[in-house]
Parts: sequence; structure tokens; C-alpha cells
Amino acid sequence: MRTSLIYRNGTVYEVLMRALYGRHYTARYRAIAELIPEGASAIDLCCGPATLYTRYLRRKSVVYTGLDLNERFVARVVEAGGRGEVWNLRSDDALPPADYVIMQASLYHFLPEPRPVIDRMLAAATKQVIIAEPVRNLATSNNPVLATIGKRFTDAGDGEQAHRFTEQTLDEFFAEYGPRVVRQSLIAGGREKLYVLTA
Repeated sequence: MRTSLIYRNGTVYEVLMRALYGRHYTARYRAIAELIPEGASAIDLCCGPATLYTRYLRRKSVVYTGLDLNERFVARVVEAGGRGEVWNLRSDDALPPADYVIMQASLYHFLPEPRPVIDRMLAAATKQVIIAEPVRNLATSNNPVLATIGKRFTDAGDGEQAHRFTEQTLDEFFAEYGPRVVRQSLIAGGREKLYVLTA
């Protein structure tokens, strides 16, 4: 599977994400971890190198499953003591059930039509769906060099993703889920927006 450099190695992924988010890097994970109670079950979609699990959820005895298209990232989940599966979210396969179903910084991969993924998340969750999505992005920069870099680093194995959400377009998208949205707030210094939906 051919991917962008950022997705080829878990350490490279974390270094680049730390550089991108700066002092807000840990805040983006803490905001999600605080929503998951001790001993709960959680499915983390597009889980990356298991940072949410290894640094925040493992010590809370969360029954964690990380799903990702990247075999190397899934291997890191398993090595860390979680359950991991190679999973293509573009398929129509039903997701495994869990108390909480999480997706962080990956919904844009499913543009222009992310509803099927959200609907499968809602069907799998017994308590809540938690989504944090970037609303400030390099790929939408007015600087053409930065925008090109932002777009080229987004191939997780299924092609480059040129489109991104803004805060306005993300709000408009989630407005369709109406009363299911029980929380929305900016996190990580305003770089991401967090949505919590009831199952």
C-alpha cells in the first residue's frame, strides 16, 4: 500500500503532528480521553499509531480497538496491548459495537460524502460517537506552497485528499444530525472542532 511519508512510520507521524499542533498537541487527545470513562469500550477509527490509547486510555482500562487502513499502525496498537484490525472504512461493512466510537482528524478523508461513515458509527455506538475534525488546515492555506504540502501529506493509502472542512462547513454538516449533537466545541487551540453525538 503506497502512502504519504507521514503514514509510513508511527514516529514520523507523531513528530510531524507535534510540529503541526505545537503546544496544543496533547490537548487534542486529552479532550477526547476525558469523555471516555474508565472501563468503557471504545472503537477508534483511523486510529493512527495508537497515541490516544497508549498515552490516555490504556491507564483507564478502556477496552480499546483501533481500526486503520495502515498495517503498521494496527501492529502498534496490538504491540501496545490493544486490539487492532486493518479496516477499510470505505467498505459498507458494519463496525464492531462499542460504548464509544471515535474518529479524530480523519473525517475529511470521506469527503464529499461522509454521511455513510457517520451513520455506521452511530449504528455501532451504544453510548456516544465522538468526532474531532481539523477546521484550520494547511491544505486550505492561501499560500500555494503550504497548500500543496498539506494535500500531498494526506494519502493514508487510498489517495490524496484535497478537500477539507472549515468550521462553517463542519457546523452545517452536523446540523443535519440535530438533537443527536449534545456537545460541540473548539479544541487544540481552535485547530479542531469536537462533536459528541448520542447513539
